[in-house]
Amino acid sequence: MLHYAREYSSSRLKTFSICFAGRSFDESHYARKVAQRYGTEHYELDLNPSLNLERAVEEMAYYSDEPFADAGAVPLWFLSRMSRSHVTVALSGEGSDELFGGYATYRADRLAEFARRVPRSVRRSLLRVLRYWPVSNEKIGLEYKVKRFVEGSLLEPDEAHTYWNGAFARGQQEQLLLRNMDASMGDLFQCDLPGLARDGYLSRYLAFDQRYYLTDDLLQKVDRMSMAHSLEVRPPFLDHRIIEFAASLPDHLKIDGRRQKVVLKKLMSGKLPPAILKRPKTGLDIPTHDWFRGALRGMLLETLNSRAVKETKLFLPEAIHRLIADHLDQRANVGYHLWGLLILFLWIKQWNIQGSPEVEKPELVAALAARV
Repeated sequence: MLHYAREYSSSRLKTFSICFAGRSFDESHYARKVAQRYGTEHYELDLNPSLNLERAVEEMAYYSDEPFADAGAVPLWFLSRMSRSHVTVALSGEGSDELFGGYATYRADRLAEFARRVPRSVRRSLLRVLRYWPVSNEKIGLEYKVKRFVEGSLLEPDEAHTYWNGAFARGQQEQLLLRNMDASMGDLFQCDLPGLARDGYLSRYLAFDQRYYLTDDLLQKVDRMSMAHSLEVRPPFLDHRIIEFAASLPDHLKIDGRRQKVVLKKLMSGKLPPAILKRPKTGLDIPTHDWFRGALRGMLLETLNSRAVKETKLFLPEAIHRLIADHLDQRANVGYHLWGLLILFLWIKQWNIQGSPEVEKPELVAALAARV
């Protein structure tokens, strides 16, 4: 991720980026290509466990004011801190993926239409076989993507779209919660997007992500993390003229086969190095799977301890601990799920949120008491 800014005291454009030195998902060499192409004054920071991650995560939970489960807030926190030491206002690229079809989830929506033609029993059998595929510490490795895709193909299309982006499926929520939820992600589609076609139709999911993911996640993340450091960040892609232009385009100018952001990359041809335009999207995020088995393991276990889980009166402690054990013992990669739980529990602790006895289900509490 790059921040761009120009200070009045200097004629050179300043650029800022986060890197993950030595990791497969490090994008610093691409950022440097852009900086070299335009001769910017470039700054970068290697995000690694030596930066006191635990303190940063705790501060993020405070400045977020509410539970916020996007792990991309971590690099953005450090990026904002670095940028603020040089500038007071910066530009960022939020919105381009939601307007022009930049996420792999959109291709997954389309591929799932074909996958669902395979009998469900066959896909379930395939998933059982895939469980034997050893998990990796990659941020989003091939093993994670394949398993997640097959799991998502067993869900309704709308739920699958959010599931591929790291959310808990409804069935997973029911296994963790003391009280079943009456609402689901699918309700958002039914209430707010009833006029759009279903089953992977690109416009449907672009509209959903613009309304919810962009607004309630990405823009909130940027605003909270940047303003915590007194940095103002502006997203030029969200100029109303660009939004209206993107909305007028047919789907094939956004995604065409394996090509994504088709029209945007065409417009940038000659303005950006070819390596930038042809590279696959990585995304600004942290290696949650790896860090929860290493640098953030202690914080995870301390925060989601048995007493803390019980006091929420929301979760089944046994289910939470099983989820943690499966991850730590590398039976599953559920780092993004655990990140959401970690942030929720830090928020509960920060603001002294008290569980309400009336939300409990007596039969579940009795069963829990018998097991714990």
